[in-house]
Amino acid sequence: MMSKTAAEPLVRISKREGTTFVQKVLVRAIAILLALVVDAFFIFFVTGLNPISVYGVMWNGTFMNTTRFSWALRDLSSLLCIAIALAPAFKMRFWNIGGEGQVLIGGLVAALVMVYFGSSLPAPLLFAAMVIGSVLAGAIWAFVPAWFKSRWNTNETLFTLMMNYVATSIVACMTNIMRGQASSLGTLNKATKAGWLPVINGQRYTINIIVVLVLTFAMYAYLKYSKQGYEISVVGESENTARYAGINVSRVMIRTMLLSGAICGLCGFLVVAGKDQTISTTSAGGNGFTAIIVAWLAKFNTFYMMLISFLLIFLDRGASEIASAYSLNEYAADIITGIILFFILGSEFFINYRLVWRGHHDGKEGK
Repeated sequence: MMSKTAAEPLVRISKREGTTFVQKVLVRAIAILLALVVDAFFIFFVTGLNPISVYGVMWNGTFMNTTRFSWALRDLSSLLCIAIALAPAFKMRFWNIGGEGQVLIGGLVAALVMVYFGSSLPAPLLFAAMVIGSVLAGAIWAFVPAWFKSRWNTNETLFTLMMNYVATSIVACMTNIMRGQASSLGTLNKATKAGWLPVINGQRYTINIIVVLVLTFAMYAYLKYSKQGYEISVVGESENTARYAGINVSRVMIRTMLLSGAICGLCGFLVVAGKDQTISTTSAGGNGFTAIIVAWLAKFNTFYMMLISFLLIFLDRGASEIASAYSLNEYAADIITGIILFFILGSEFFINYRLVWRGHHDGKEGK
């Protein structure tokens, strides 16, 4: 027979307890530094470029001037808004992968109201109709998988994912109808600007940034201090415990998904009225999927989401700037940013777990 020592693995994974904020920051900082080193080797040996120069160009993609920085904030507002929308559902352990579709449906309703009521409604009523329509559309789109999950325990991941494709098809169909004989839909209400958010501080998307900033504080307070936020936490920890405590799990599930979808629908309105002034199958820009990374890395803390969203926007804009400045294909630029993201994601393992070598006692043996 093998001895106990010989049968033990050389290394095992142990759950890390009580990780401090400083330790989390340190681990992530080390991960980013290591990623930059690996990227430097890739840049030098594969592309033949100077890594320092490439990093400088990457920095300029966001911080070269106030205009580029404002564009980054514009893109940040869209990504962060969807991440905020996903946060309550994810905290409840309802994997809402349908943010992309919920944004598209909300944006489509906003665009339809702009086109068909832009000339007949005064501006305040038009904006009210656009907001209400977008919020209701997003909420209804999220209600469907929530209802099926609460009634028949369907797989919400697949359900919400497939509804993205349904939403994309509906948007494609409706944009073809709206454009008529034109080659493309183009900018909506270009002559009258009906349904366009007003310009503030020189930019039309300033309102987007303000709304998302308010949502950041509101969602943080909702999840941390409200009774409904507490119920979401309990359901996320254990549905059986929630039922034992007298919480109606189905009601919490549907209510939370209605909120999640409503905020995604609001994001669709902001994209159409404050950013693009049109609607297409790419209006969400893939942010519905990127926001999943943001929400998960931030552990549903909206203030952390703001930082992570800005990092991802910085990397994305940096990759575009690298590709443009050095005539690189987009894949080489994406590899550079992908390596950084990979190391950041990998750092989560070392924040939550640690490696225990054979013969080392982590304080749990013998208890």
